[in-house]
Amino acid sequence: EVSCRRLGGGSVQAGDSLRLSCAASRRTFSNNGVAWFRQAPGKEREFVAGISWNGGSTLYEDSVKGRFTISRDNGKNMVYLQMNSLKSEDTAVYYCAAARTAAVASQTVLYNYWGQGTEVTVSS
Repeated sequence: EVSCRRLGGGSVQAGDSLRLSCAASRRTFSNNGVAWFRQAPGKEREFVAGISWNGGSTLYEDSVKGRFTISRDNGKNMVYLQMNSLKSEDTAVYYCAAARTAAVASQTVLYNYWGQGTEVTVSS
């Protein structure tokens, strides 16, 4: 089971920061790449950021480069997404997912364990 949570409640304004967390069992996470995806209203789910099993490689979607940082703590079976300088276009439901492989990847089909999603709304 994969569980996504938003750390910090309340409304989020443009320019604010927010941190998302993703938890799963050791068996699900420890040897697998993990990624964050998002789906805005009326749009398809898109890749946001991914990290390899040991954190050695990361990958970001162009619009979040320099603003978002993905990290993981395998000792705690946690993956995080630090989101800074939020924009209204970051508004979406964010999902974390564990990959079939250890490497980082952006293709949705490579991910077979999905969290329930957590909503992020950024007001301008």
